[in-house]
Amino acid sequence: MKKVYLGPYNCVSPIGNNLADTWNALVSGKSGIKLTDYAELHGDVYAAIVEEEQLDQHLNKLLQDTQLPSDAAFSKLEKLMIAALVPLVKAVIITQETELIVSTTKGNIAQCAGGANDIVAASLPVLAQKIADFFGFKRSPIIISNACVSGLQAISTAKRLIQMDYCKDAIIVAGDLVSEFVVSGFKSFQALSNTVCKPYDEFRQGLNLGEAAAAIHVTGQQLTDQEFFIAGEASINDANHISGPSRTGEGLRLSIASALAEAKLEPKSVDFICAHGTATIYNDEMEAVAIHHSGLATKPINSLKGYFGHTLGTAGLIESIISLECLRNNLLLPSLGYQKQGTSLPLAVVTELLEQPQPLIRCLKTASGFAGTNTAVLFERELR
Repeated sequence: MKKVYLGPYNCVSPIGNNLADTWNALVSGKSGIKLTDYAELHGDVYAAIVEEEQLDQHLNKLLQDTQLPSDAAFSKLEKLMIAALVPLVKAVIITQETELIVSTTKGNIAQCAGGANDIVAASLPVLAQKIADFFGFKRSPIIISNACVSGLQAISTAKRLIQMDYCKDAIIVAGDLVSEFVVSGFKSFQALSNTVCKPYDEFRQGLNLGEAAAAIHVTGQQLTDQEFFIAGEASINDANHISGPSRTGEGLRLSIASALAEAKLEPKSVDFICAHGTATIYNDEMEAVAIHHSGLATKPINSLKGYFGHTLGTAGLIESIISLECLRNNLLLPSLGYQKQGTSLPLAVVTELLEQPQPLIRCLKTASGFAGTNTAVLFERELR
C-alpha cells in the first residue's frame, strides 16, 4: 500500500495567529479559555474565542500582496480558514490532482438568522466552494462533516483517496466557530462546564467550546523536508446512541486495534496518546475503558481541550498538528486541569511539560463524537 506523508501544516487559534505562536503558548501553559460575555449566547459561558479584530489584522498582513475584488466579503469562519491556508498554499503547488478537503461540523450556520440569502450562503457546499475558488483549486472540494471526528477523519479520508489514486495530494482545512446554535445545543445536553474544563479529573463538570482553524498538506510523494507519515488509521461506529458515548468503548477500541493492525505494530510501539478528552463525565470514562482494553493504559496521555476548548470539526486536525510538533520537539504537553484520577480505570495523564530523553516516534490520536463515531490515527516520525 502506498505510503502517505504529512507535509506543511498551520493553525489559527485563540492563543496564536499561526502555528509558531500557538506552539509557544502551549509550551508556556497558556489557555485561551475565558468567561465570555457575548450577548447572543444568552448568558456568560467559558469558551475559547478568536478575537475577530486581531484575526482581521493578521489576515490583512497575509494578503497584503493579494489583489482582492473590492466587494470581497468573508465570514469569520472563512477568514479563519483562509488565514490557516495561506502559508500552505504558498509552500505547496496546487495542481489538477490536488484535492481540497473541508472539515467542519456547523460551518456558517450563524448566518441562517439573516434571511433566505444567508441560508443559502450558510450551506456547507457553498462554504467549501468559496474557499476552493479563493485559492484556485481545480477540483470540486470534498466536505467531511461527521460530528467531532471530522477533523481527524479528514486525514484518514485524504490518505485513502491518495492510496486509491483518486488524487496525488490533498490539502485539508478545518474550522468551526462558537455560535448561539452550538452553545444552545451543548447547553441542552447539560454538557457545558461552569469553569475551565478538567479532562479526566475527578471533579470535571463538562466541556468548554472553542473556535479555531487548521490546515495540513497530505501527499503520496515523499519530499526532503517531510518526516511524518500516517502509519495506520480506522473509523468504526459503535452505533450506541445519537449523542451518548458507548459505555464499553468498543467502537474506539476497535478503531485503535485496526489502526495498529494496518501499521503492523503492537500497543507497546505507541509513545503517547493525544485523546479526545472533552471533560464530560461519559466521554472520558468511555475513553479510559477503551484505552485499557487496547493495552495502552500505561502510555502517556493528554487532552488539549484545556488550551483550545472543544473546537468541534477542527479539534481532530489542530490536535493532530500539535501532536506532530510534540513528536518533532520530543515534548509531552500536560493535560491542563487534571489533578486527581476521575475515571474508573486509571490513565497515565501527563500533568507537566515533559522533555523526553529518547526521541518520540509514534503518536496515537483518537476522537469520538455524536452518533457513535470513533476514529484513530497513528502518526509516525522518520528519524534522520
